[in-house]
Amino acid sequence: MEIERKWMVNGWPEADFPLLYEHNMRQGYISVEPTVRIREEDRIGGRTEYILCFKSSGRIARKEIEMEITPEKFAELEDLIELPLIPKVRRTYQLPDGMKLEVNHVDEGLPTEFWYAEVEYENIEQARAWEPASVGLASYLNDDVTDQPGQSMGAYWIQTRLRDAE
Repeated sequence: MEIERKWMVNGWPEADFPLLYEHNMRQGYISVEPTVRIREEDRIGGRTEYILCFKSSGRIARKEIEMEITPEKFAELEDLIELPLIPKVRRTYQLPDGMKLEVNHVDEGLPTEFWYAEVEYENIEQARAWEPASVGLASYLNDDVTDQPGQSMGAYWIQTRLRDAE
């Protein structure tokens, strides 16, 4: 089960949190309802993983199944999609309360470029109770879009890739 909240943000956080890792990613969707996604995760200073992911519907909590696939299988699925994958850079920061902040820069340099941040939780109660102010992020994480329809990367895929292909 994936339990997370999402905020729209402007740039990387200015707070001095330890950077745990950074990934250059590319992702695309075979289906958005239900979500079937492929993602290439190239960890800076580490290895590249190719992930096939299935997600149920939902906003704050969704069932998620991920499995690593071969680069060759990834290439086959990318070819099947026949649309440009979404590039993004993700930086993961360690927060003082033990949580991790994932900040994503999507489609850099394109007119649709945007930033968002997520924090994952162990349960829904923890997610609802967590306050950005508790770690000094009240002004950075002030646009919570967790419960708003149309804020998923799947919805972004439809808006920027599928509509352009029609």
